[in-house]
Amino acid sequence: MSAPRTESTPRTDRMTLVAFMQASNVSVYSGSWRYPSSAPDYLNLRYYQRIARTLEDGCFDLMFFDDRLAMPSIYGNSVADAVTYGARPIKLDLTAVLGAAAAATEHLGLGATYSTTYYEPFHVARTFATLDHLSGGRAAWNVVTSVNDAEAQNFSVDAHSEHDRRYDRAEEFIDVVTKLWDSWEDDAITGDKATGVFADATKVHELHHHGEFFDVRGPLTVPRTPQGRPVIIQAGQSGRGRSFAAKWADLIFTGDPSRAVAVEHYNQQKELVAQAGRDIDTVRILPMVYVIVGETEQMAKDKEAIFLNELVHPMASLTLLSEVTNHDFAGHSLDDIVTDELIDSVSGIRGLVQGVKRHLGDQPLTLRTLANHRATLLQGPRFVGTGPQIAEQMGEWFQSRSCDGFVIAATHFPGAFEDFVRLVVPELQQRGLVQHEYSGSTLRENLGLERPDSVFAPVREVSAGA
Repeated sequence: MSAPRTESTPRTDRMTLVAFMQASNVSVYSGSWRYPSSAPDYLNLRYYQRIARTLEDGCFDLMFFDDRLAMPSIYGNSVADAVTYGARPIKLDLTAVLGAAAAATEHLGLGATYSTTYYEPFHVARTFATLDHLSGGRAAWNVVTSVNDAEAQNFSVDAHSEHDRRYDRAEEFIDVVTKLWDSWEDDAITGDKATGVFADATKVHELHHHGEFFDVRGPLTVPRTPQGRPVIIQAGQSGRGRSFAAKWADLIFTGDPSRAVAVEHYNQQKELVAQAGRDIDTVRILPMVYVIVGETEQMAKDKEAIFLNELVHPMASLTLLSEVTNHDFAGHSLDDIVTDELIDSVSGIRGLVQGVKRHLGDQPLTLRTLANHRATLLQGPRFVGTGPQIAEQMGEWFQSRSCDGFVIAATHFPGAFEDFVRLVVPELQQRGLVQHEYSGSTLRENLGLERPDSVFAPVREVSAGA
C-alpha cells in the first residue's frame, strides 16, 4: 500500500460514470413509470439487457442496482399507498437481473445492493464471487445496513435494530466476506489430470471465524475471482457510515444538494480515508445527480417542468418518506411544519432535514417539501440543458474538486440513459473528461484500482519459511 495522501484532488483526469438502477417499475424517481416514453417491460430480462448495452455503448464504468427487502409499508402500517401510486412496490431479485446484464455486455461493471443486516456473509460472498467469475471480473457489492421495520418483518424480526448496532454487525460482516473471498489463493487450482490432484489444499483456507455476530468455518466454495475481491460501494451519510466507507469502500456514493456542499463533503471524506490508512487516490467519491438533456435548452427545461410538477403523487412522496425514516406519518398533514419536536421524535429524519435545509436555507420546512426531496428531482442536484451545457456543468463539478465522477440517476427508463449517451457522452469525451473505450478486462482495471492480495498468502509464506 502506498503512503496515504492528505491533499484532496481528483484521483485521475477522467470522471467515473455510474448508472443508478432499480429492478423495478420505477427509477429512483418515483414518478418515472408515468412518463409517456417509459418502457413497460420491466419484468422482462431484455429490458435490463437493453439498458446495459446502452450504458456500455456510452463507456459507463458501472451500473448498480439499489434494493429494499420490503414493499413500502410504514405509512399507515399498510402497503396500499405504495401499490396504488406505484411508489416502488416492485423489487426483483438482483442475482437474475445481473446475470442477464452480464450476458449482454463485455466491459460494463455490474453492481448490486445486499444487506449486511438480513443476509449472511457466506451467502453474499458466494453470490458476488460467482458473478465476478461469470462476468469476467465485473462485480461490485453495494453494502447497506437496510432502513426500516418493514424489512425486518420479512425476515422474522419485529423491529429494525438501532443504527450503531447495525454498523457493528456490518463491520464484522464485511471482514468475514473479504476473508472468504481470499480463502482460495490465486494459484490453488493445479488441475493436474495425470496425478489426479485438483488443487493444493495448503492454499485453500478455513476461516474458523468466531465473532459477536457470526460463526463461519469456510472456506468459500468459489475460488478466488478475477478481481481478487469485487469492488465495494458504500453510501453511508452518518458519522459512523462515513467512517465505515472510509475503511472499506472503493466507491462512495453521496447525496449532496449543491456543489458547495459537495466540495466540503469531498474534503472531509478524503481526510477520513487518509485517517483509515488508505491512499485517497484509491477511493472515488461520486454524488448522485439527475441529468435532463434536450436538443435545445427549452426542450430540456420543458421536460424538467414535467418531472418536477406533474408525475409524482403527493401520497407517494409521503409513503417514501415514511419508508426511509422508519416513521409512520399517517397522523400528519403534508402542510405540517417540521418542528424540532418532530425531528427529536423521528430517529431517521435528522440527517435528511439537515440536508434539505442546507439546500433551501432557513425558511420553514413542511412535510410536503421534505417528502418531495425523497420522491422527486429535488433530492439531488440537476444538470439541465443541451449536451454541451450539461458537459460544461459536469466539468465544473469535477474540476472544482467536488467529486471524482457521478452516479447518474434516471428520470425514466430507458430514455434518460439513451439521451445521456447520445447527447452528453460525446461532449464529455471531446473535453477529455470520460473514457472513449475500456482500458482493462475487469472493473478494477477500468477504475484504475489495484487487485488486492489475499490475506492468507503472507500467512502461508511465513509458515513455509519457518
